[in-house]
Amino acid sequence: MNSDLEHLLTRSRVSSKILRKTNTALRNRALTAMADGLLKASERILEENKKDVTLAAAAGISSSLLDRLTLTPARIQGMAQGILDIRELPDPIGRILRGNRLKNGMIVEQVTEPLGVIAMIYEARPNVTADAAALALKSANSCILRGGKEALHTNRILTNLIRDAIAPHLPQDSVILIENPDHALVDELLTARGLVDLVIPRGSSRLINKVVADARVPVIETGAGICTAYVAESANLEQALAIVINGKTQRPSVCNALENLLVHEAVVDRFIPRLAEELASRHTELRGDERMIRLTGCPGAVPEDYDTEYLDYILSAKTVSSTEEAIAFINEHGTHHSDVILTEDYREARRFLEDVDSACVYVNASTRFSDGAEFGYGAEIGISTQKMHARGPFGLNELTTTKYLITGEGQVRE
Repeated sequence: MNSDLEHLLTRSRVSSKILRKTNTALRNRALTAMADGLLKASERILEENKKDVTLAAAAGISSSLLDRLTLTPARIQGMAQGILDIRELPDPIGRILRGNRLKNGMIVEQVTEPLGVIAMIYEARPNVTADAAALALKSANSCILRGGKEALHTNRILTNLIRDAIAPHLPQDSVILIENPDHALVDELLTARGLVDLVIPRGSSRLINKVVADARVPVIETGAGICTAYVAESANLEQALAIVINGKTQRPSVCNALENLLVHEAVVDRFIPRLAEELASRHTELRGDERMIRLTGCPGAVPEDYDTEYLDYILSAKTVSSTEEAIAFINEHGTHHSDVILTEDYREARRFLEDVDSACVYVNASTRFSDGAEFGYGAEIGISTQKMHARGPFGLNELTTTKYLITGEGQVRE
């Protein structure tokens, strides 16, 4: 292993052992200082972020990813408020999940405790730096941050501000940024068993697939979102139009934005022309099947389109003949993230909820709500699309594990 990386991970491991012994009040004071530090240094953060944005724009990064990279005073305010919201959440450490007194008199309790050292690997998303640090510290974990090179200046100043803010309360090495852009370090990070307890990738499907394929450290898959809306025959088309437009165009660069649209054949002639017009007014491209091409003159969708996470102003659409066909399509082509049915039929809605195999399944609401804060759980690391350990918003409570505490009075097993 690279000696510099091993040194960073060892420092993080030492800090994690100190963190696990801290109390709620101490960690909350650190979070308060973090939020204050970001607000007071807003101008400096914006200056560093401008460097990243300028370089990324010159390199030809897409407009949607550039939006993710760009910070504004309002977004910094939002980052700070997110930290304070995490501060106000109940401490997830030391909770007794279940307990039992056995017939022999022993007491068995299952209690939550920190995971240890968490490594975050992410792309051009500087808000993840603040969210990950705050969630890790609140749950008494240390974190190693490996952001994309596109956001290096921004991530560096954010991490330095966070480390300075927490220093009077917690070990500075509770939050460490890997600044070296060498991809070989990521490969080593993924195999650092004994030094890293969990890796969480957040970004494109390419990044997530690489981490899952190469890691020897436990991984939580988050982020990749090929999300689909299905407009059923019974849908309120006015409502469906608003939800699809919101799901695709409100912020297309995020994982809970729509990428695919399915429309029942009975309503496609009424729905698609209106949708195409609304999308065009928002500079969004509709790619459709032959029927939709005849209706609107839109570009044709090819099979690969339905398996692509664009994170851009593109929506692939297809006509289906039944709810069963829609469900089968979603389970085959989606990433098990967030999907929605637009319907006025209760039984049809229940069938969709039960049979779509995704972390978040909606009826008559935008997939853009798939977010820990929107669900009322506080900030999250991402949306887990796997089934082990946690599924859906991966937030504060999910950053814990458990151990069993057993108290006896001399009992022995016969």
